[in-house]
Formats: sequence, C-alpha cells, structure tokens
Amino acid sequence: MTHPPILEIRHLTKSYGGVPAVDDISFDIEAGSCFGILGPNGAGKTTTLEILENIFPPDGGQIRFQGRPRGRDFNARVGVQFQQTELLAYLTVEETLKTFAAFYDHSRPVSEMLSQCLLERIRHQDHQTLSGGQRQRLLLALALIHDPDLIFLDEPSTGLDPQARRQVWEIVEGVRAGGKTVVLTTHYMDEAQTLCDRVAIMDEGKIVALDTPEQLIREHCPDGGGQANLETVFLTLTGKQLVE
Repeated sequence: MTHPPILEIRHLTKSYGGVPAVDDISFDIEAGSCFGILGPNGAGKTTTLEILENIFPPDGGQIRFQGRPRGRDFNARVGVQFQQTELLAYLTVEETLKTFAAFYDHSRPVSEMLSQCLLERIRHQDHQTLSGGQRQRLLLALALIHDPDLIFLDEPSTGLDPQARRQVWEIVEGVRAGGKTVVLTTHYMDEAQTLCDRVAIMDEGKIVALDTPEQLIREHCPDGGGQANLETVFLTLTGKQLVE
C-alpha cells in the first residue's frame, strides 16, 4: 500500500437466524482509494457495507478507523448514499441540499455541490420530478455535502441507463481524485473495473478474492486475452452469475 489504511477490518462476522451473512472476513481499505465489494445477491456485500457504515453492529471482529476504534466522530466523518432515501416533499434540488447542509456544523457550499454533481441546470427543479440518474446525482451530493473523509455507495448506478451511469462514474472519479476514500458495492463488473483500485469478491459471506482488477484478471484469466474481465474472474471463482 502506498497510503496507510483508513479502515482496518479483522475477522468480521454477522449472522441472521443462525445463517452467516458475513463469515470471518478481514481486509484493509487504503486512504484515498476506491475500494469495491462485489458479488451476487446474497453474497453478504450489503451487510458488510452496513456494518462498516456503523448502521448495524457485527457479531464479532474489529473495525479500526484511521488506526483507532471508531469513536463518536465517526458518523460525522463519513458520507453514505443509500439506494433509497426519503426526502422532504416539495423542495427543489437546491433547497434539498441547503436543508441537509444545515444539519452539519461544517458543510461545503451548495453551489460547489451543484457543480460537482452535475445538478446546476436542474437546481430549481422539484426533486420529486427528477429522472433516475438525476436523483442518484442528488443523493451523491447529499452524501458529500458535509465534506466527509470516507464515502459509502451502495450500488450507486443500479437501474440507470448508460449515459446516467457514466455521469455517476465521473462524479465518483472526481471524489477520489480529491483525496477522499470511496467504498462501493456493485453488481456491475465494468463499473468496478473502471472505478476501483482494489476489489473484494464475496460469495456466501466470504471473500474469495481480493486484489486490483488488473491483477485478478491476470491471475484467474491467464489465457483470456482481450475478452478477460472481472465478470470472467467471478464466474471462474464461484461458478455463479453476478445477478441471480
């Protein structure tokens, strides 16, 4: 690693009804990187993300943030973009951002967020009338409004058309280029291959592979030629489709 880890995860476990959703996983997330957690439905990636976000406690294991156990300031230093977020009705995009900014002692200028998340042209539009891609960009802006060090994105481009997906990717790449750390889950291997410095592939609650996308492809698809990609890696490791 070229930078120290911002998160250190050791022997994380979580079960529901006696069935392990997260089964003794350990990994580090480098500061200033984009880290992907990949896998099919039921692999444990969303549960892992929710534990890292401090939404649910693990059954066992340790999580350290910047070298220490997570303290009271952890929630104020992370941004979370959920797949579904209820917003106050009848507010414009700009008014929604101003409302969320008021929740924090420190926030970025709303004008900066409108520009960064490609929302300037729709700043006066009621958020309830937004397209799927526009809404995702607004949710990204809300996750970034308080200038967090660490940003969690749960399948940020699911259901979007190719152009809207590319716009989300552009924003995420800009966040990472600004020195922030991004952790995302995704079903889309091209998304992970484009955005992520390192990826952890999960299956049945375990990490079955963890490395850079390029190294995983070299290691698991040595004869794949130009057709080799992360989806091929996943199928090689698990025999499963990415979305089931």
